[in-house]
Amino acid sequence: MKSHALLLCLAALSTGSVAAKTTLNIATIANGDMTIMQQISASWQKTHPDIQLNWHVLDDGELRRQVLTAMNSATPAFDIITVGTWEAPLWGKKGWLKPLSSLPAEYQVDDLLAPVRKALSYQDTLYALPFYGESSMTYYRKDLFAEKQLTMPDDPDWSDIQRLAAKLTDKSRGIYGVCLRGRPGWGDNTAFLTTMANAYGAQWFSLDWQPMLNSPEWRAVLQDYQAMVKQDGPPETAENSFGQIIRRFAAGECAMWVDSTVAAGLLINPQISRVADKVAFAPAPGGLTRNGSNWLWSWALAVPARAANPTPALAFIQWATSRQYIEEVANVVGWGAVPPGSRESTYQQASYQRLAPYAAQVKAAVESATVETPTLGPVPYQGVQYVSIEDFDKMGDAVGKNIAAMLQGQLSVDETLEKNQRDVTALIAATPPGH
Repeated sequence: MKSHALLLCLAALSTGSVAAKTTLNIATIANGDMTIMQQISASWQKTHPDIQLNWHVLDDGELRRQVLTAMNSATPAFDIITVGTWEAPLWGKKGWLKPLSSLPAEYQVDDLLAPVRKALSYQDTLYALPFYGESSMTYYRKDLFAEKQLTMPDDPDWSDIQRLAAKLTDKSRGIYGVCLRGRPGWGDNTAFLTTMANAYGAQWFSLDWQPMLNSPEWRAVLQDYQAMVKQDGPPETAENSFGQIIRRFAAGECAMWVDSTVAAGLLINPQISRVADKVAFAPAPGGLTRNGSNWLWSWALAVPARAANPTPALAFIQWATSRQYIEEVANVVGWGAVPPGSRESTYQQASYQRLAPYAAQVKAAVESATVETPTLGPVPYQGVQYVSIEDFDKMGDAVGKNIAAMLQGQLSVDETLEKNQRDVTALIAATPPGH
């Protein structure tokens, strides 16, 4: 009987210890860098054996939807969320995120790239820690340029891209002169087209917050964009996002591509890319102005203010965005796989510079993004590929759907401009900035 009682006691203790294990629910985006984070996190768990990590890996749109739903609930479903430079300052201001103002000295917060750190802050307080940072750049096939005796300008503008695309397109060989995003979404086709619009001198709002989506500058943007993708792009542009285009480029189907700097490491990887030794890099195209022509973004980790397990969650995001983490990735996977655009020290590593020939250009693009002066004229907002105001996600989604409809022949350019103007006017009237 005593032995039976002892066994019952031990079983109870065992059950209690299992029940006491803390689970961190982490919402993150489905991409290669985050997959590596899941793998490397095994080392963090060895030093935190009482913590269980439960990953919720979602595509871009679903991540944004689920995280926003969670943040609007009384008890968020996640302890750690993946947010960007649009959400972090807005949600920090609303009190939705834990402020990160007391980071330990060993975290080396001053090692974070200054533009990324600022973009994730509200009133000089960080509300998310950058897992990686990115800007945009132009990728091109140097072998195809050589065949046609063409030269990519050191500082291209959109007229250069149009001219070169027309000469590079060879549909008989399955080669498109330029591949550009077209899938609707505020972080998708709208983000890309906003940088193009900035270069053309277009803007979302006047100084008194009147929408300007039907201006002559926006008309020129949509006309040139539609002409490029119709004449020199793949037929299903309205369905193409980052993932679809990187596969096309890696397969040798795109002569040029303007998109996120995070594609660089993948495109020079011969295990992924058939054109790994043929890729070259240039700045994102400008136009009337360089202001706002290359975007600034960071996928960052944050802890909801009402998270169930804030202390271990804060410990995890500090580890996952630290120099220690970057060194672990370098040791396990290689320097070519470390998350870019977050820390100065990464760009001081000789091994990284050797394996990432694009490193200096990426850093320059991140540091040159003009978040505070995003277009030619003065505007009341900040943000390059988005407007840093509440409900811009709704505005950007509406505009993105209209532009995709234009590509599919459902709307003319003029109809798209007018519908964009009406949709954004209605949305900003419902939530005026500052109210």
